[in-house]
Amino acid sequence: MMKLSLMPCALLSAFVLAGCAVGPDFVRPAAPTAQRYTAEPLRDLPADGATGQRFVAGQEVLPRWWTLFGSDELNTLVDAALAANPDLQAADAGLRAARETAAAQRGALAPTVDLQLTPTRQQVARTLSSPTASGVNLYTLHTAQLNIAYAPDVFGGTRRALEAGAAQVDAVRCEADAARLTLVSNLVLAAITDASLRAQLEAMTALADSARKQLDAVRKQQHAGLLGAADVAAQEALLAQAEAGLPPLEKQLQQQRDLLAVLAGRLPSDSPASQLTFDSLHLPEQLPVSLPARLVAQRPDIRAAEAQLHAASAQVGVAQAARLPGVSLTASLGSAALTTGTLFKAGTGLWSIGADLVQPLFHGGALMHEQRAAEAQYDQAAAQYRSVVLTAFQNVADTLYAIEADARGLRAAVAAEQAAGRSLTIARRQWQLGGGAYTAVLQAEQAYQQAAMALIQARAARYADTVALFQALGGGWQDQA
Repeated sequence: MMKLSLMPCALLSAFVLAGCAVGPDFVRPAAPTAQRYTAEPLRDLPADGATGQRFVAGQEVLPRWWTLFGSDELNTLVDAALAANPDLQAADAGLRAARETAAAQRGALAPTVDLQLTPTRQQVARTLSSPTASGVNLYTLHTAQLNIAYAPDVFGGTRRALEAGAAQVDAVRCEADAARLTLVSNLVLAAITDASLRAQLEAMTALADSARKQLDAVRKQQHAGLLGAADVAAQEALLAQAEAGLPPLEKQLQQQRDLLAVLAGRLPSDSPASQLTFDSLHLPEQLPVSLPARLVAQRPDIRAAEAQLHAASAQVGVAQAARLPGVSLTASLGSAALTTGTLFKAGTGLWSIGADLVQPLFHGGALMHEQRAAEAQYDQAAAQYRSVVLTAFQNVADTLYAIEADARGLRAAVAAEQAAGRSLTIARRQWQLGGGAYTAVLQAEQAYQQAAMALIQARAARYADTVALFQALGGGWQDQA
Protein backbone atom coordinates (compact mmCIF):
# COMPACT_ATOMS: atom_id res chain seq x y z
CA MET A 1 0.00 0.00 0.00
CA MET A 2 2.86 2.37 0.78
CA LYS A 3 4.39 1.81 -2.64
CA LEU A 4 1.06 2.51 -4.36
CA SER A 5 0.58 5.75 -2.42
CA LEU A 6 4.05 6.97 -3.44
CA MET A 7 3.54 6.35 -7.15
CA PRO A 8 1.45 9.52 -7.80
CA CYS A 9 4.05 11.62 -6.00
CA ALA A 10 6.86 10.10 -8.03
CA LEU A 11 4.96 10.65 -11.26
CA LEU A 12 4.19 14.23 -10.26
CA SER A 13 7.83 14.91 -9.40
CA ALA A 14 8.94 13.62 -12.78
CA PHE A 15 6.31 15.76 -14.46
CA VAL A 16 7.53 18.88 -12.62
CA LEU A 17 11.18 18.22 -13.43
CA ALA A 18 10.36 17.70 -17.09
CA GLY A 19 8.24 20.86 -17.30
CA CYS A 20 9.43 24.00 -19.05
CA ALA A 21 8.19 27.57 -19.12
CA VAL A 22 5.55 28.16 -21.77
CA GLY A 23 5.46 31.30 -23.85
CA PRO A 24 8.09 33.04 -25.97
CA ASP A 25 11.64 33.44 -24.70
CA PHE A 26 12.56 37.11 -24.86
CA VAL A 27 15.08 38.08 -27.51
CA ARG A 28 16.62 41.55 -27.29
CA PRO A 29 15.81 43.63 -30.39
CA ALA A 30 18.66 43.92 -32.82
CA ALA A 31 20.54 47.20 -32.78
CA PRO A 32 20.11 49.45 -35.84
CA THR A 33 22.63 48.89 -38.59
CA ALA A 34 22.93 52.58 -39.50
CA GLN A 35 26.49 53.93 -39.45
CA ARG A 36 25.59 57.57 -38.84
CA TYR A 37 22.76 59.68 -37.48
CA THR A 38 22.45 62.26 -40.23
CA ALA A 39 21.66 61.82 -43.91
CA GLU A 40 25.02 63.33 -44.84
CA PRO A 41 28.40 62.83 -43.15
CA LEU A 42 29.24 65.31 -40.42
CA ARG A 43 31.28 68.30 -41.51
CA ASP A 44 34.04 69.97 -39.55
CA LEU A 45 32.76 72.73 -37.32
CA PRO A 46 33.71 76.22 -38.53
CA ALA A 47 36.26 78.06 -36.42
CA ASP A 48 34.84 81.14 -34.71
CA GLY A 49 37.96 82.46 -33.06
CA ALA A 50 36.74 81.48 -29.59
CA THR A 51 36.10 77.73 -29.72
CA GLY A 52 37.79 74.76 -31.28
CA GLN A 53 35.15 72.07 -31.00
CA ARG A 54 35.23 68.99 -33.20
CA PHE A 55 33.18 65.83 -33.52
CA VAL A 56 34.82 62.55 -32.46
CA ALA A 57 33.01 59.59 -34.03
CA GLY A 58 32.77 56.49 -31.86
CA GLN A 59 33.70 58.23 -28.63
CA GLU A 60 31.58 57.39 -25.59
CA VAL A 61 30.03 59.93 -23.26
CA LEU A 62 31.84 60.33 -19.95
CA PRO A 63 29.88 59.54 -16.77
CA ARG A 64 30.32 63.04 -15.33
CA TRP A 65 30.11 64.84 -18.65
CA TRP A 66 29.21 68.20 -17.12
CA THR A 67 32.74 68.47 -15.70
CA LEU A 68 33.97 68.99 -19.27
CA PHE A 69 32.72 72.59 -19.05
CA GLY A 70 35.59 73.24 -16.64
CA SER A 71 33.58 75.06 -13.96
CA ASP A 72 34.02 74.13 -10.30
CA GLU A 73 30.90 76.13 -9.42
CA LEU A 74 28.87 74.12 -11.92
CA ASN A 75 30.25 70.84 -10.59
CA THR A 76 29.34 71.82 -7.03
CA LEU A 77 25.85 72.81 -8.09
CA VAL A 78 25.24 69.50 -9.88
CA ASP A 79 26.56 67.44 -6.98
CA ALA A 80 24.29 69.30 -4.57
CA ALA A 81 21.28 68.68 -6.81
CA LEU A 82 22.04 64.97 -7.16
CA ALA A 83 22.12 64.70 -3.38
CA ALA A 84 19.06 66.80 -2.51
CA ASN A 85 16.64 66.86 -5.45
CA PRO A 86 13.30 65.37 -4.29
CA ASP A 87 12.43 64.01 -7.73
CA LEU A 88 15.58 61.87 -7.67
CA GLN A 89 14.81 60.77 -4.13
CA ALA A 90 11.32 59.76 -5.21
CA ALA A 91 12.76 57.82 -8.17
CA ASP A 92 15.21 56.01 -5.87
CA ALA A 93 12.41 55.12 -3.45
CA GLY A 94 10.32 53.81 -6.34
CA LEU A 95 13.23 51.64 -7.45
CA ARG A 96 13.64 50.21 -3.96
CA ALA A 97 9.91 49.47 -3.83
CA ALA A 98 10.05 47.72 -7.21
CA ARG A 99 12.98 45.59 -6.10
CA GLU A 100 11.25 44.55 -2.88
CA THR A 101 8.05 43.75 -4.78
CA ALA A 102 9.99 41.52 -7.17
CA ALA A 103 11.72 39.84 -4.24
CA ALA A 104 8.34 39.17 -2.62
CA GLN A 105 7.06 37.60 -5.84
CA ARG A 106 9.93 35.11 -5.81
CA GLY A 107 8.35 33.54 -2.73
CA ALA A 108 5.76 31.97 -5.05
CA LEU A 109 8.34 29.35 -6.08
CA ALA A 110 8.80 28.09 -2.52
CA PRO A 111 6.37 26.16 -0.29
CA THR A 112 4.40 28.04 2.33
CA VAL A 113 4.67 26.82 5.90
CA ASP A 114 2.32 28.11 8.62
CA LEU A 115 2.04 27.19 12.29
CA GLN A 116 -1.53 27.20 13.55
CA LEU A 117 -2.57 27.10 17.23
CA THR A 118 -6.32 26.71 17.82
CA PRO A 119 -7.73 26.45 21.36
CA THR A 120 -11.53 25.97 21.34
CA ARG A 121 -14.11 25.60 24.09
CA GLN A 122 -16.94 23.29 22.98
CA GLN A 123 -20.27 22.08 24.34
CA VAL A 124 -21.70 18.88 22.84
CA ALA A 125 -25.45 18.32 22.97
CA ARG A 126 -26.44 15.80 25.61
CA THR A 127 -28.39 13.87 23.00
CA LEU A 128 -25.14 13.23 21.13
CA SER A 129 -22.24 11.13 22.21
CA SER A 130 -19.14 13.00 23.29
CA PRO A 131 -16.11 12.74 20.97
CA THR A 132 -13.79 12.62 23.99
CA ALA A 133 -12.55 9.43 25.56
CA SER A 134 -13.84 10.57 28.98
CA GLY A 135 -17.34 11.13 27.61
CA VAL A 136 -17.72 14.68 28.93
CA ASN A 137 -19.91 17.05 26.93
CA LEU A 138 -18.11 20.29 27.88
CA TYR A 139 -14.43 20.39 27.11
CA THR A 140 -11.54 22.50 25.75
CA LEU A 141 -9.66 21.25 22.69
CA HIS A 142 -6.14 22.47 21.99
CA THR A 143 -4.84 21.92 18.45
CA ALA A 144 -1.31 22.66 17.23
CA GLN A 145 -0.83 22.14 13.52
CA LEU A 146 1.84 22.74 10.89
CA ASN A 147 0.33 23.45 7.45
CA ILE A 148 2.41 23.12 4.30
CA ALA A 149 1.25 24.11 0.81
CA TYR A 150 3.13 24.02 -2.46
CA ALA A 151 2.04 24.78 -6.01
CA PRO A 152 4.64 23.32 -8.40
CA ASP A 153 5.33 25.61 -11.35
CA VAL A 154 4.71 22.80 -13.85
CA PHE A 155 4.35 24.94 -16.98
CA GLY A 156 6.43 27.92 -15.88
CA GLY A 157 3.61 30.42 -15.41
CA THR A 158 5.06 31.56 -12.09
CA ARG A 159 8.53 31.83 -13.57
CA ARG A 160 7.18 33.96 -16.40
CA ALA A 161 5.46 36.20 -13.86
CA LEU A 162 8.74 36.57 -11.99
CA GLU A 163 10.46 37.33 -15.29
CA ALA A 164 7.93 40.08 -15.94
CA GLY A 165 8.48 41.45 -12.44
CA ALA A 166 12.24 41.53 -12.94
CA ALA A 167 11.76 43.34 -16.25
CA GLN A 168 9.58 45.90 -14.51
CA VAL A 169 12.39 46.49 -12.03
CA ASP A 170 14.70 47.12 -14.98
CA ALA A 171 12.18 49.58 -16.40
CA VAL A 172 11.93 51.46 -13.11
CA ARG A 173 15.72 51.58 -12.84
CA CYS A 174 15.98 53.00 -16.35
CA GLU A 175 13.32 55.57 -15.52
CA ALA A 176 15.38 56.58 -12.48
CA ASP A 177 18.40 56.93 -14.79
CA ALA A 178 16.32 59.08 -17.13
CA ALA A 179 15.23 61.27 -14.22
CA ARG A 180 18.87 61.70 -13.21
CA LEU A 181 19.91 62.61 -16.76
CA THR A 182 17.02 65.03 -17.15
CA LEU A 183 17.81 66.72 -13.85
CA VAL A 184 21.49 67.21 -14.66
CA SER A 185 20.74 68.43 -18.19
CA ASN A 186 18.08 70.87 -17.00
CA LEU A 187 20.35 72.10 -14.22
CA VAL A 188 23.31 72.71 -16.54
CA LEU A 189 21.05 74.43 -19.07
CA ALA A 190 19.55 76.58 -16.31
CA ALA A 191 23.04 77.54 -15.11
CA ILE A 192 24.08 78.44 -18.66
CA THR A 193 20.92 80.49 -19.14
CA ASP A 194 21.59 82.21 -15.82
CA ALA A 195 25.10 83.13 -16.96
CA SER A 196 23.74 84.29 -20.33
CA LEU A 197 21.10 86.52 -18.73
CA ARG A 198 23.66 87.99 -16.37
CA ALA A 199 26.00 88.73 -19.28
CA GLN A 200 23.15 90.31 -21.22
CA LEU A 201 22.19 92.38 -18.19
CA GLU A 202 25.77 93.57 -17.75
CA ALA A 203 26.00 94.43 -21.45
CA MET A 204 22.69 96.28 -21.37
CA THR A 205 23.70 98.15 -18.21
CA ALA A 206 27.01 99.14 -19.81
CA LEU A 207 25.20 100.33 -22.91
CA ALA A 208 22.79 102.35 -20.77
CA ASP A 209 25.69 103.93 -18.90
CA SER A 210 27.38 104.71 -22.19
CA ALA A 211 24.17 106.23 -23.57
CA ARG A 212 23.78 108.30 -20.40
CA LYS A 213 27.31 109.67 -20.72
CA GLN A 214 26.74 110.31 -24.38
CA LEU A 215 23.56 112.20 -23.53
CA ASP A 216 25.51 114.48 -21.20
CA ALA A 217 27.98 115.13 -24.01
CA VAL A 218 25.19 115.88 -26.47
CA ARG A 219 23.55 118.31 -24.09
CA LYS A 220 26.83 120.15 -23.70
CA GLN A 221 27.10 120.30 -27.48
CA GLN A 222 23.58 121.73 -27.61
CA HIS A 223 24.43 124.45 -25.09
CA ALA A 224 27.44 125.30 -27.21
CA GLY A 225 25.18 125.59 -30.23
CA LEU A 226 26.73 122.69 -32.09
CA LEU A 227 23.71 120.37 -31.95
CA GLY A 228 20.00 120.88 -32.03
CA ALA A 229 17.11 119.66 -29.93
CA ALA A 230 16.47 116.81 -32.35
CA ASP A 231 19.89 115.31 -31.65
CA VAL A 232 19.29 115.51 -27.91
CA ALA A 233 15.85 113.88 -28.25
CA ALA A 234 17.35 111.07 -30.35
CA GLN A 235 20.00 110.38 -27.69
CA GLU A 236 17.35 110.47 -24.96
CA ALA A 237 15.33 107.90 -26.93
CA LEU A 238 18.39 105.68 -27.23
CA LEU A 239 18.97 105.88 -23.47
CA ALA A 240 15.31 105.13 -22.73
CA GLN A 241 15.48 102.14 -25.06
CA ALA A 242 18.52 100.75 -23.23
CA GLU A 243 16.96 101.33 -19.80
CA ALA A 244 13.70 99.72 -20.92
CA GLY A 245 15.59 96.51 -21.68
CA LEU A 246 16.87 96.17 -18.10
CA PRO A 247 13.68 95.17 -16.17
CA PRO A 248 12.79 92.19 -18.42
CA LEU A 249 16.32 90.83 -18.10
CA GLU A 250 16.27 91.33 -14.33
CA LYS A 251 12.95 89.46 -14.11
CA GLN A 252 14.21 86.55 -16.19
CA LEU A 253 17.44 86.41 -14.20
CA GLN A 254 15.63 86.21 -10.87
CA GLN A 255 13.25 83.53 -12.16
CA GLN A 256 16.24 81.58 -13.40
CA ARG A 257 17.82 81.79 -9.94
CA ASP A 258 14.61 80.43 -8.44
CA LEU A 259 14.69 77.53 -10.93
CA LEU A 260 18.29 76.73 -10.01
CA ALA A 261 17.39 76.67 -6.32
CA VAL A 262 14.44 74.32 -6.82
CA LEU A 263 16.41 71.96 -9.06
CA ALA A 264 19.05 71.81 -6.34
CA GLY A 265 16.38 70.81 -3.81
CA ARG A 266 16.22 74.20 -2.09
CA LEU A 267 13.62 76.88 -1.53
CA PRO A 268 13.89 79.97 -3.76
CA SER A 269 14.86 81.97 -0.66
CA ASP A 270 17.88 79.66 -0.27
CA SER A 271 19.20 80.05 -3.80
CA PRO A 272 22.93 79.35 -4.22
CA ALA A 273 25.14 82.34 -3.49
CA SER A 274 27.61 81.48 -6.24
CA GLN A 275 26.98 82.99 -9.64
CA LEU A 276 28.13 81.24 -12.78
CA THR A 277 29.67 83.42 -15.47
CA PHE A 278 30.56 82.86 -19.09
CA ASP A 279 34.20 83.39 -18.24
CA SER A 280 34.13 80.37 -15.91
CA LEU A 281 32.74 78.09 -18.62
CA HIS A 282 34.65 76.40 -21.41
CA LEU A 283 33.20 74.55 -24.37
CA PRO A 284 34.45 70.94 -24.48
CA GLU A 285 36.91 70.65 -27.33
CA GLN A 286 35.79 67.12 -28.26
CA LEU A 287 32.14 66.33 -28.89
CA PRO A 288 31.51 62.58 -28.59
CA VAL A 289 29.36 60.97 -31.25
CA SER A 290 28.90 57.39 -30.10
CA LEU A 291 28.09 54.72 -32.65
CA PRO A 292 24.39 54.39 -33.50
CA ALA A 293 24.42 50.75 -32.41
CA ARG A 294 25.55 51.90 -28.95
CA LEU A 295 22.78 54.44 -28.56
CA VAL A 296 20.26 51.71 -27.72
CA ALA A 297 22.47 50.72 -24.78
CA GLN A 298 23.07 54.29 -23.60
CA ARG A 299 19.72 56.07 -23.68
CA PRO A 300 17.65 55.37 -20.53
CA ASP A 301 14.36 55.76 -22.39
CA ILE A 302 15.38 53.10 -24.93
CA ARG A 303 16.46 50.74 -22.18
CA ALA A 304 13.19 51.35 -20.35
CA ALA A 305 11.21 50.58 -23.52
CA GLU A 306 13.20 47.38 -23.96
CA ALA A 307 12.42 46.37 -20.37
CA GLN A 308 8.71 47.00 -20.98
CA LEU A 309 8.94 44.84 -24.10
CA HIS A 310 10.56 42.09 -22.03
CA ALA A 311 7.79 42.30 -19.43
CA ALA A 312 5.13 42.10 -22.15
CA SER A 313 6.82 39.01 -23.60
CA ALA A 314 6.76 37.29 -20.21
CA GLN A 315 3.08 38.14 -19.72
CA VAL A 316 2.27 36.15 -22.83
CA GLY A 317 3.71 33.08 -21.09
CA VAL A 318 1.69 33.85 -17.97
CA ALA A 319 -1.51 33.97 -20.02
CA GLN A 320 -0.68 30.71 -21.78
CA ALA A 321 0.09 28.93 -18.50
CA ALA A 322 -3.28 30.01 -17.11
CA ARG A 323 -4.97 27.76 -19.71
CA LEU A 324 -2.99 24.66 -18.69
CA PRO A 325 -3.47 22.31 -15.71
CA GLY A 326 -2.54 23.57 -12.28
CA VAL A 327 -1.25 21.39 -9.46
CA SER A 328 -1.19 22.13 -5.74
CA LEU A 329 0.07 19.96 -2.87
CA THR A 330 -0.97 20.31 0.76
CA ALA A 331 0.10 18.62 3.96
CA SER A 332 -0.53 19.14 7.65
CA LEU A 333 1.00 17.66 10.78
CA GLY A 334 -0.08 18.38 14.33
CA SER A 335 -1.57 17.33 17.62
CA ALA A 336 -4.91 17.76 19.41
CA ALA A 337 -5.47 17.34 23.14
CA LEU A 338 -7.81 18.45 25.91
CA THR A 339 -4.97 20.10 27.80
CA THR A 340 -1.85 21.86 26.62
CA GLY A 341 0.28 19.60 28.76
CA THR A 342 -0.76 16.51 26.81
CA LEU A 343 -0.11 18.00 23.36
CA PHE A 344 2.29 15.95 21.22
CA LYS A 345 1.93 12.89 23.48
CA ALA A 346 1.20 9.45 22.14
CA GLY A 347 -2.23 9.15 20.63
CA THR A 348 -2.74 12.90 20.04
CA GLY A 349 -1.07 13.13 16.63
CA LEU A 350 -2.91 14.00 13.43
CA TRP A 351 -1.81 14.49 9.83
CA SER A 352 -3.12 14.83 6.31
CA ILE A 353 -1.71 15.02 2.82
CA GLY A 354 -3.43 15.86 -0.44
CA ALA A 355 -2.99 16.90 -4.02
CA ASP A 356 -5.18 18.98 -6.30
CA LEU A 357 -5.14 18.98 -10.11
CA VAL A 358 -7.22 21.58 -11.93
CA GLN A 359 -7.65 21.76 -15.68
CA PRO A 360 -9.58 24.81 -16.92
CA LEU A 361 -12.34 23.63 -19.26
CA PHE A 362 -14.76 26.47 -19.79
CA HIS A 363 -14.40 30.07 -18.61
CA GLY A 364 -16.57 31.73 -21.21
CA GLY A 365 -13.57 32.34 -23.48
CA ALA A 366 -11.95 34.60 -20.87
CA LEU A 367 -8.62 32.77 -20.77
CA MET A 368 -8.31 32.71 -24.55
CA HIS A 369 -9.03 36.42 -24.86
CA GLU A 370 -6.62 37.23 -22.03
CA GLN A 371 -3.87 35.44 -23.96
CA ARG A 372 -4.76 37.34 -27.12
CA ALA A 373 -4.73 40.58 -25.14
CA ALA A 374 -1.25 39.75 -23.82
CA GLU A 375 -0.05 39.04 -27.35
CA ALA A 376 -1.51 42.35 -28.57
CA GLN A 377 0.17 44.17 -25.69
CA TYR A 378 3.46 42.62 -26.73
CA ASP A 379 2.95 43.92 -30.27
CA GLN A 380 2.12 47.32 -28.79
CA ALA A 381 5.30 47.32 -26.67
CA ALA A 382 7.35 46.33 -29.73
CA ALA A 383 5.93 49.23 -31.74
CA GLN A 384 6.52 51.62 -28.85
CA TYR A 385 10.12 50.43 -28.61
CA ARG A 386 10.69 51.16 -32.29
CA SER A 387 9.11 54.58 -31.85
CA VAL A 388 11.41 55.40 -28.93
CA VAL A 389 14.45 54.34 -30.95
CA LEU A 390 13.41 56.48 -33.92
CA THR A 391 12.81 59.48 -31.67
CA ALA A 392 16.21 59.01 -30.03
CA PHE A 393 17.98 58.98 -33.39
CA GLN A 394 16.02 62.06 -34.39
CA ASN A 395 17.13 63.84 -31.19
CA VAL A 396 20.78 63.13 -31.93
CA ALA A 397 20.48 64.14 -35.59
CA ASP A 398 18.65 67.37 -34.71
CA THR A 399 21.30 68.23 -32.13
CA LEU A 400 24.16 67.60 -34.54
CA TYR A 401 22.53 69.85 -37.13
CA ALA A 402 21.93 72.50 -34.46
CA ILE A 403 25.60 72.42 -33.42
CA GLU A 404 26.73 72.89 -37.02
CA ALA A 405 24.27 75.71 -37.68
CA ASP A 406 24.91 77.51 -34.39
CA ALA A 407 28.67 77.20 -34.91
CA ARG A 408 28.27 79.13 -38.14
CA GLY A 409 25.95 81.55 -36.36
CA LEU A 410 28.48 82.17 -33.58
CA ARG A 411 31.22 82.86 -36.11
CA ALA A 412 28.96 85.38 -37.84
CA ALA A 413 27.98 86.93 -34.48
CA VAL A 414 31.65 87.39 -33.50
CA ALA A 415 32.39 89.05 -36.83
CA ALA A 416 29.29 91.27 -36.55
CA GLU A 417 30.14 92.40 -33.01
CA GLN A 418 33.71 93.23 -33.96
CA ALA A 419 32.58 95.12 -37.07
CA ALA A 420 29.91 97.02 -35.11
CA GLY A 421 32.48 97.98 -32.47
CA ARG A 422 34.86 99.34 -35.09
CA SER A 423 32.03 101.21 -36.79
CA LEU A 424 30.98 102.81 -33.49
CA THR A 425 34.56 103.86 -32.71
CA ILE A 426 34.97 105.45 -36.15
CA ALA A 427 31.60 107.22 -35.98
CA ARG A 428 32.35 108.70 -32.57
CA ARG A 429 35.84 109.86 -33.63
CA GLN A 430 34.49 111.50 -36.78
CA TRP A 431 31.75 113.23 -34.83
CA GLN A 432 34.16 114.46 -32.16
CA LEU A 433 36.39 115.85 -34.90
CA GLY A 434 33.44 117.53 -36.54
CA GLY A 435 33.60 115.41 -39.65
CA GLY A 436 30.36 113.49 -39.27
CA ALA A 437 26.72 113.85 -38.30
CA TYR A 438 25.54 112.74 -34.91
CA THR A 439 22.88 110.53 -36.50
CA ALA A 440 25.69 108.25 -37.67
CA VAL A 441 26.80 107.85 -34.03
CA LEU A 442 23.25 106.94 -32.99
CA GLN A 443 22.95 104.35 -35.72
CA ALA A 444 26.34 102.87 -34.85
CA GLU A 445 25.41 102.63 -31.15
CA GLN A 446 22.15 100.86 -31.93
CA ALA A 447 23.94 98.44 -34.27
CA TYR A 448 26.58 97.67 -31.64
CA GLN A 449 23.96 97.13 -28.94
CA GLN A 450 22.15 94.61 -31.10
CA ALA A 451 25.40 92.88 -32.12
CA ALA A 452 26.60 92.60 -28.50
CA MET A 453 23.33 91.00 -27.35
CA ALA A 454 23.31 88.66 -30.36
CA LEU A 455 26.85 87.51 -29.56
CA ILE A 456 25.94 86.63 -25.98
CA GLN A 457 22.89 84.69 -27.17
CA ALA A 458 24.97 82.88 -29.81
CA ARG A 459 27.51 81.82 -27.19
CA ALA A 460 24.70 80.56 -24.94
CA ALA A 461 23.27 78.58 -27.85
CA ARG A 462 26.62 76.82 -28.37
CA TYR A 463 26.72 75.80 -24.72
CA ALA A 464 23.09 74.66 -24.85
CA ASP A 465 23.74 72.62 -28.00
CA THR A 466 26.61 70.82 -26.29
CA VAL A 467 24.41 69.96 -23.31
CA ALA A 468 21.67 68.77 -25.66
CA LEU A 469 24.12 66.45 -27.42
CA PHE A 470 25.23 64.86 -24.16
CA GLN A 471 21.59 64.39 -23.17
CA ALA A 472 20.57 63.00 -26.57
CA LEU A 473 23.36 60.44 -26.37
CA GLY A 474 22.22 59.34 -22.91
CA GLY A 475 25.05 61.04 -21.04
CA GLY A 476 26.24 59.53 -17.79
CA TRP A 477 24.90 56.07 -18.55
CA GLN A 478 28.11 54.31 -17.48
CA ASP A 479 27.37 55.20 -13.85
CA GLN A 480 24.31 52.96 -14.00
CA ALA A 481 25.77 50.14 -16.10
